[in-house]
Amino acid sequence: MPDYKSFPLPDTAEGLTEAEILTWHVKPGDPVTVNQIIVEIETAKAAVELPCPWAGVVTELHVQPGQTVDVGTPILTVDVDPGGSAAPAAAPTAPAPAAEGEEEMKPLVGYGAKVVTAKRRARKGPAVPAEPAAAAAQSTVAAAFEHERGPLPEENGNGAAAVPAIPAEPVDQPGGYVPLAKPPIRKLAKDLGIDLRTLTGSGYGGVITRADVEQAATEEAPAPTTPVPAGARERRVPIKGVRKVTAQAMVSSAFTAPHVTEFLTVDVTPMMELRARLKNHRDFRDVKLTPLAFCAKAVAMATRRTPEVNSAWDEAAQEIVFKDYVHLGIAAATPRGLIVPKIRDAESLSLRELAIALEQLTTVARDGKTPPADMVNGTITITNVGVFGVDTGTPIINPGESAILAFGAIRDTPWVVDGEITIRKVCQLALSFDHRLVDGQQGSEFLADVGALLADPALAITY
Repeated sequence: MPDYKSFPLPDTAEGLTEAEILTWHVKPGDPVTVNQIIVEIETAKAAVELPCPWAGVVTELHVQPGQTVDVGTPILTVDVDPGGSAAPAAAPTAPAPAAEGEEEMKPLVGYGAKVVTAKRRARKGPAVPAEPAAAAAQSTVAAAFEHERGPLPEENGNGAAAVPAIPAEPVDQPGGYVPLAKPPIRKLAKDLGIDLRTLTGSGYGGVITRADVEQAATEEAPAPTTPVPAGARERRVPIKGVRKVTAQAMVSSAFTAPHVTEFLTVDVTPMMELRARLKNHRDFRDVKLTPLAFCAKAVAMATRRTPEVNSAWDEAAQEIVFKDYVHLGIAAATPRGLIVPKIRDAESLSLRELAIALEQLTTVARDGKTPPADMVNGTITITNVGVFGVDTGTPIINPGESAILAFGAIRDTPWVVDGEITIRKVCQLALSFDHRLVDGQQGSEFLADVGALLADPALAITY
């Protein structure tokens, strides 16, 4: 007999609740192998390719491209034993129910736990369908804590995990930490249009409860929408994916962190001259050495002297978290919207290594293939507005960070040198910082250090 396996949309370790189907790479009747890429989806942060966990023959696609579905929703059925029946049989339109008292969740290959089998006690009355994404969501939260704060504590006497009250560090959420909430609560919040990142959980260990979501819904009445008359010269596009999450994060940051922005105009002629010389150096002949690489190096070095710009404000614990590493975010414009992938441990990289990392980061981001893991846990960000010919701006700080530097266009400008007017390569820098963590003196000193390193790269040997 045929053996049908239903593939549910997995939680790709992001703590998200939904994704949009972009492109199917298979169709009914196609044979598939283990780990073969079968579909490309778009989460709130990036496009992700999903592999098939089984070998067999595709019998049905349950979701069409362009549709947005919840985590745990069956999207594909595979016959893993196509030769087990002499006559072909029709594939089921829905996954077969799990055995009584048992739910089997086979997550995406390479994500989450390898096998999750949840044993359930017998219930009285009508059975309630289990949330298929519960195990994956719990694995995501546990992984977040284990990555940044060590393993989760053992269960308490009531059988519930003794989750710390302090939220996890940002885990692929531009709005900050992964909210602690069970899948049914996430679904309720989604249906009511409530952003869980804006809530403070009243449950044990800061877990968001149903009452928290319902209370937020009563305080937040959605505005009525006005239909567009036929023939009107405008068009409407649903707010979703990268644009939706970016908007939520920027609004949250703008009204949570008190922003201060300072500006500095810098003569970067020595930096540009050094760049021209290095292009002929044997270590840089195969490297795309951009001005942004020099800026990244200057920012990574300047944080040593002003660690406040590389810290984070922990509201729940009422603590300032100083970080002895620089996970440097680079704001990147992509066809799907603005994303901020990170260069890990940028403070330990040479100029050549930074240049290579920037080139790889930019190429992957423009293709929409940035992995979710590369967009979390940043400590400070650079936005290169100069690439668009813009002099500078007032950038908004990424949630979970305390500073962001705008790097403006480099222009030939009249400049006074030794009392004489001459043409120099000049650019403008703008630093926005969180005034809760960074005082005016500290922000000014950091900005001056970055400017000094760009104006005279030889100063780097004194740091």
